[in-house]
Amino acid sequence: MPKEKTVYVCSRCGREAAQWVGRCPACGEWNTYRELTVRPQAPASAMGEHVRRALGEAARRDPQPVQLCSVEASEEARYDMHDAELNRVLGGGLVPGSLTLLGGEPGIGKSTLLLQTVLGLEGCRVLYVSGEESERQIKLRADRIAPCRSDCLLVCETRLEQIFLHIRNTRPDLLVVDSIQTVASEAADAAPGSVGQIRACAAAFLKYAKESGVPVLLIGHITKEGTIAGPKVLEHIVDTVLQFEGDHHNLYRVLRSIKNRFGSTAELGIYEMRSDGLRPVDNPSELLLSDESERLSGVAVAAAVEGVRPFLIETQALVSTAAYGTPQRSATGFDLRRLNMLLAVLEKRVGFKLAQKDVFLNIAGGLRVTDPAIDLSVIAAVLSSNVDTAIGGGVCMAGEVGLSGEIRPVTRIEQRIAEAARLGFGRIVVPAANVKGLAPGRFRIELVPVRRVEEALRALFG
Repeated sequence: MPKEKTVYVCSRCGREAAQWVGRCPACGEWNTYRELTVRPQAPASAMGEHVRRALGEAARRDPQPVQLCSVEASEEARYDMHDAELNRVLGGGLVPGSLTLLGGEPGIGKSTLLLQTVLGLEGCRVLYVSGEESERQIKLRADRIAPCRSDCLLVCETRLEQIFLHIRNTRPDLLVVDSIQTVASEAADAAPGSVGQIRACAAAFLKYAKESGVPVLLIGHITKEGTIAGPKVLEHIVDTVLQFEGDHHNLYRVLRSIKNRFGSTAELGIYEMRSDGLRPVDNPSELLLSDESERLSGVAVAAAVEGVRPFLIETQALVSTAAYGTPQRSATGFDLRRLNMLLAVLEKRVGFKLAQKDVFLNIAGGLRVTDPAIDLSVIAAVLSSNVDTAIGGGVCMAGEVGLSGEIRPVTRIEQRIAEAARLGFGRIVVPAANVKGLAPGRFRIELVPVRRVEEALRALFG
């Protein structure tokens, strides 16, 4: 009989090694390898009877290779989740037989989002498996969120074999597991929440989803330290990885698609946390822009696009004399390295000396924006705070800044202009290369084409 063996697994990324190493060669973290005892593969008789029955008879089939050109491919049928934001991030809805992971920090609202979603599904038999809360706790939250319109079944269980027993007895149309860290299998010799347990349980749910056609939603917790096995271990197993993020002190939550085998990963969903649950934000521009009755220095409005959704956001900057010897550079919601690059462009190409000044940047609303088109608004906000001069009202901008100080064209310029005009802005500063081909007078807003940073600053400050 084969003997047990010992391996070392990184608790951050899940990489295995034959011996302990100080620094993980995959993720670069130090002192993350943990010793794990691996048992030999259990025979079929040792596998839980309920697990084998729930997985069905499909595993017994012997598939044969087929020619790629003979495979019939059609558009995937999707389940409507009755949530416009969630449907957008998923790519149009939930695909049958898919395994979706919703990750985020503890307490951010992951369970609330999925619970209010499954409660609103009419004619759908849902099995909600909870390993963290009692039935009474979930019932109290459900009564506060929304009335139940679905055939939602609730079970509080952490043993994988018992979960598959309930699956075999109820035959659900949708399975929700909250959370994957609490589920443990008797066949895996590891503690609940460890890398070995999470991999084994996730593989069992994946096999069930693919063979039964039932979509499975998993909830996974992550921490900033990465000390527990989280979504990073499961990213290569699941079909879709959704990241739910936001500030605990802010009302807004952002749902991002990190990986999606059935859609785009550039989509973005915005929710507002309220006492009765999460409310989808259909028009984030009106909520992310503050009152323009009093214009202040250091504030610039950018026309950003995430996926196919345009919205306007405020870029806030504060430039002050460095109180200590080394100037500080801080950015919230924006890449700090890109901020340093833009400050270098201002100093080298435009001539503004910011080397001995502190620069603080903030994206209003608690959002994290990766669109390069907000570069122009970042530079404008920094310069506005530096000279303590407010940018004129009714002006927004969009443009990527290059290292030589040129304003590079951006994508979806027509959607950005239309969104700015719809919200009542009178002028928009755009790259000159994007203006070519646009019909004059098509938009009810003045277009200010610029080619370099100096032209943009003259158009904004005169």
